[in-house]
Amino acid sequence: MIKLDILRSMPRNVWILGLAAMLTDTSSEMIHSVLPMFLVSVLGASVMTVGLIEGVAESVASIMKVFSGALSDYLGRRKSLAVAGYGLSTLSKPLFAIAGNPFWVFTARTMDRIGKGIRGAPRDALVADSVAPEIRGAAFGLRQSLDTAGAFLGPFIAFVLMFLLHSSFRLIFWCAVIPAVIAVLILVIGVTERKNSSKISTSNPLEWHALKKLGKEYWILVAAALVFSLGNSSDTFLLLRTKQLGVATAFIPLVMVVMNVAYALSAYPLGALSDRIGRRGLLVGGFAIYAFVYAGFALINAQWQVWGLFLIYGLYLGMSQGVLSAMVADKVPADQRGTAFGFVNLATGITLLPASLLAGILWDKVSPAAPFIAGSIFALVATVLLLIGVKSK
Repeated sequence: MIKLDILRSMPRNVWILGLAAMLTDTSSEMIHSVLPMFLVSVLGASVMTVGLIEGVAESVASIMKVFSGALSDYLGRRKSLAVAGYGLSTLSKPLFAIAGNPFWVFTARTMDRIGKGIRGAPRDALVADSVAPEIRGAAFGLRQSLDTAGAFLGPFIAFVLMFLLHSSFRLIFWCAVIPAVIAVLILVIGVTERKNSSKISTSNPLEWHALKKLGKEYWILVAAALVFSLGNSSDTFLLLRTKQLGVATAFIPLVMVVMNVAYALSAYPLGALSDRIGRRGLLVGGFAIYAFVYAGFALINAQWQVWGLFLIYGLYLGMSQGVLSAMVADKVPADQRGTAFGFVNLATGITLLPASLLAGILWDKVSPAAPFIAGSIFALVATVLLLIGVKSK
């Protein structure tokens, strides 16, 4: 049984970072849950174009993740980089509302993902800096749960607005600006940096001798994340598959609500559980569940099956995302956390372009089931890497 007193003793930084992430995800998912339909039905984009936009935006953004993480180690200025990242994502939101062609959407999506790339590693390093090792899994799980609360609030709000605004995509995009602005304000006011972090690192964190200090197990973990991500194309393809199976457009945001409710409810208790029983087993289990879910999306032929698969998909996220972050913090020295998170984020981000392009090609040239079969295979290969190369504790 997970003790609730851990929550009461959790540092303020973790709560504020989680709340900022929740509001930003509410904003982003209000847009993202209806964006594929907007691109295809309003702007006339092809499925392959949708995959290209998603893949390029994520891959360009992923380059920023390494440099922002390393810079936060070198300067000891994690908060300012996190604020800059959240701020850039907020500035991107109005561009979705005024987009007249897919290029505008590409520009807005790229800005949003670059903002995520800038903030991701410094934010995770701030969490790791703020807590003791024995509650590290719980801290990352809590931040992930709050983050994910926004990920299901966003699609739910979009679902409601689709009815109230008569499926006006652009008005939904304008409404999404509000929570993003609030997130930046509370981050500026509420987060404090540790007092001894005026300069954490005295050398370039990206030099070869510094990268070697991260250790063999860390790099195997990065390799496993990279292989897994080659089959983890944009969730856009899950939404398009949902529509293909006959789910009405107005109800499609609700499948994201189902997924993210399961994610939010499972991330904290599973993160806290990883503090007690070890993290590798949970991460392996998460990858295995992902392989099952993607195989399911390839094989299903009824609408009701979609809802069950999205529920299980949320459990995969709860078993893997926060646990992976805690594993990274466990494996590396404290003065290299920003860099370490940056490379993991790079591995999971830069592969989204080839993953999404591959998924789009397989969808168009082979069958809509083919991208999900490929994703399942990549997940199983990553699982083997974890079992072979990373210790259970």
